[in-house]
This record gives sequence, structure tokens and C-alpha cells, in this order.
Amino acid sequence: MAGSPTDLSIVDLAPIPEDGTATEAFENTTERARRAETLGYSRFWVAEHHDFTDRLASTTPEVLIAHLAAETSDVRIGSGTVLLNHYSPYKVAETFGVLDALAPGRIDLGLGRATGDPVSDHALREDRSEQRYRDDHAEKIEEVASHLYEGFEDDHPFSQLSLARSRDSVPEVWVHGSSPSSAAIAGELGLRYCFAAFIRPEPAVQAFETYRERFQPSSFGAGPAEPRGAIAVNATCAETDEEAAQLRATTEASRRRLERGLTDRPPIRSVDEAIDELGGVPDPTPPSVEPGEWPRAISGSPDTIRKLLGEMTTQTGVDEVVVMSQLADHDDVLRSDELLAEAVGVSG
Repeated sequence: MAGSPTDLSIVDLAPIPEDGTATEAFENTTERARRAETLGYSRFWVAEHHDFTDRLASTTPEVLIAHLAAETSDVRIGSGTVLLNHYSPYKVAETFGVLDALAPGRIDLGLGRATGDPVSDHALREDRSEQRYRDDHAEKIEEVASHLYEGFEDDHPFSQLSLARSRDSVPEVWVHGSSPSSAAIAGELGLRYCFAAFIRPEPAVQAFETYRERFQPSSFGAGPAEPRGAIAVNATCAETDEEAAQLRATTEASRRRLERGLTDRPPIRSVDEAIDELGGVPDPTPPSVEPGEWPRAISGSPDTIRKLLGEMTTQTGVDEVVVMSQLADHDDVLRSDELLAEAVGVSG
């Protein structure tokens, strides 16, 4: 019998509302973070996306994290994720050391990588004079953790560098990914791991098997003593399975556009528009999912969602779910968060 996750968290994309700007998007994100804290969510992460500013405002999570930390008091605030392929590990460590000094014991640093539009990728590059061919992602993650947790050997040139930081706490470092290779990196470095099931759900179980097989505690205390993981799931909760499936239409239509390369179209702003584009309301998510057959997005009533998340966490052996929502209406997002919290049984 599948149980329920013991921890529920959120990753927010700061979607820009119709006829709105980044200002209104951030107001909505701030309201959502405050409500998440009240509802008993464990973490509130914000994403990093570039050159989608007609629809998503979360381009610089480190800036938004500082604001959200100031507007909340208990919930952990963090990045989901910092795209480390674009940045200097030292600068990332400096930034999150300062964030932890501003909100001691409440900051999460999620590290991942992604490529986007070639123009924005080029604009973000540290050095445009040469193309990096070597895969140094694991090396860069370890370097960030070493800066934050003073993990460099005495003879390392970076061992004398220091960070502005709080007295007693350090940001929690998470590796984010959607493949067994990212799981292997997290395990070998002894860090926490979050699998993005909303990107590539099929290898979720395999990824966590790899993570546990490869796990060895960090030699300088940058991670937990035992494997610690979470799954990030696109989930919509409403009063009934049918209503939730209808709301999920915006997620499904947006994903269809992305798969067809239609990223230049205006964002989908309503459930009716999404249903027209799909040619009908999506089917409700089945009440049970098998390993390797997870959908990219799930929906349902509180009872259905509780069962689905219970199966997913049981299959992967984790006890935390990070929820992403792509609903057209902000009020629907807030109501979904509320019903999810009730379904799982977290409390503020």
C-alpha cells in the first residue's frame, strides 16, 4: 500500500499574468510563497529561465530568493535551479553565502544545467572566445560546495578564499536533474538530489537506484550522511478528477507547443483556449502509475493525488515532492496548493 510523502514543497516559475508585467508576476509569486508557508510546505524554490519574458519572469532566482526570504519567516527558500553551466562556481557560492547570511538556516541552493535559445546561451557565456567541449558539470558543482563548506585542501589555490556568511548555517546544496547521470553526480559528491519528473519522468526509479548505488557521504560535510532525495512533479489538484483534468489542459497544450517548436506563439491564457488547442479536455490521470510510465503531468482530486504521489514516492524511495503548476489562473494555482497540502496532510 503506497503511503504519502511526508514533505511537500513548491517550485515557482513566476508566470506573467495576462496584460501584466514582471511586477505582477512577482507579486503573485510572493503571495504564493506566503500562503505556502502558512499551509505547511517545506520549501519554496524559484526557477531560472531566460528569454521567455513574455510568459515567465523568473530569470534571476538569486534576486527573487532574497525578496521571498524577507517576505516569509520559516519556509526554506531556494533555487530550482541555478543553471551552473552559465556561471562561475565562486560567484554562485558568494551569492548564496550572502543569501544565507540574510536568512540563516533557510536557503537551498539547487544546481543544474540547461541550454536554451542559442542567442541567450551565447549572451550568458562567460567566455565567448572559445567553446567549452569538456563536460565539467560535476567539477563545477563540487567547486561550489567546496567554497560553501570549506572543502578545499590546504594546498588548493582557492583554500584561502572566504565568503560573507552567517555564523552557524550553510545553504543546503541540491543537485537537480532528469537522468541517471545527474543522479550519479549527486551520489558521488554526497549531495541531496531532486529528480525533475515533469521534464523526463520515465527514468525516475532508475535515477534513484543509481543515486543510492553511487552515494558516498561528502568528505567535507556538504551533504547528508545518508541519501536524501525528492521528486519534482507537475501536479494539479481540484475538487474532482474531472475538474482537475480540465485545469491541466493549459499544461498539456503548452507542452504540445513546446514539442512542436512553437515557442514564438503568445502564451496560453485560459483553460478554454487550451481545450480548443487540444481538441478536447484531457483524460483524467489514471489513479495508479507504474514505474517507467509516469505522465509528465498529473491531476486529480485530493484523494487521487494522494494515491498518485504515494505511489511515486514509494517507487523512488523518497519522502518529499516538489510541486510545479502551469495553470492559467493564479487563483486556481493557490487553490491547488491548498488542496495538495490537505491531501498530503502537511500543516502550518
